[in-house]
Amino acid sequence: MSALPPSVVHDTIAGISYWRRTGHGRRLVCLHGIGSNAESFSPLLAELPEDWDVIAWNAPGYGASEPLGADWPVESDYAKALGRFLDALCLDRVTLLGHSLGTLMAAKFAALYPARVTEMILGACACGHGQDPGGKLSDAAAARLAELDDLGARAFAEKRGPRLLADPDGKPEARERVIDAMASVKQPGYGQAVRMLASGQLVKNLKEIRCPTQIIWGDGDVVTPRIQSELASAALGGAPITEISGSGHALHVETPAELSRVILSCLESTNEEPCSDKKEETVQ
Repeated sequence: MSALPPSVVHDTIAGISYWRRTGHGRRLVCLHGIGSNAESFSPLLAELPEDWDVIAWNAPGYGASEPLGADWPVESDYAKALGRFLDALCLDRVTLLGHSLGTLMAAKFAALYPARVTEMILGACACGHGQDPGGKLSDAAAARLAELDDLGARAFAEKRGPRLLADPDGKPEARERVIDAMASVKQPGYGQAVRMLASGQLVKNLKEIRCPTQIIWGDGDVVTPRIQSELASAALGGAPITEISGSGHALHVETPAELSRVILSCLESTNEEPCSDKKEETVQ
């Protein structure tokens, strides 16, 4: 797999580990999904403008990041951790790129701190299950945690990781990357993230935001079906859903060039009109 270039700095601040390629252009903060980490965004970095300031965090409990204090954290706990992280980096206004579980974190941050988000990109929206925090987990969520304990992280990742791609056999480097990322999950961070997903309410939070927002979905995504992106779109008053053809759930790993083109197209338009006024399109 390709490594991050020497210009990328790895560090830890405010209890959060991250990588950053400093630039003088747009500041993009990347929030990964439940079975992933900051390194998963490295294929996308090569496709983004060289002058962009790109930052990818390891969410609380992932990588070298400290876990949250609550056994069952909610979106606001992650959003506040993101706020402390950005404060420590002396970053005021940013563009957020949230993927899967990261869309819940991004949306809540934008709802709590509207002045700090210039635009938001939501890839493979995860709506959450809306259950009351502290209750009994669904059978599917409980089984996911039990499987991690029973199999161990590597075997767990080898079983589940390929589902993140539309063509895992045809893209062995992407397959290896998603498996390696998932194999790095650990407790208590993973369990906290599973519980946050169980009580998450993306639609509710999106109804509170006002920043220009773009929704992106891969037409081969079997993890977060299109209906979740449609619900997010409706919450935003009919924001477009841009489909990337031939991409699965891990858009930034499987089709980074196509994802970058969609991101650039959307963000370039925000000088003229919000992304939510654009028509739906499919990227081949």
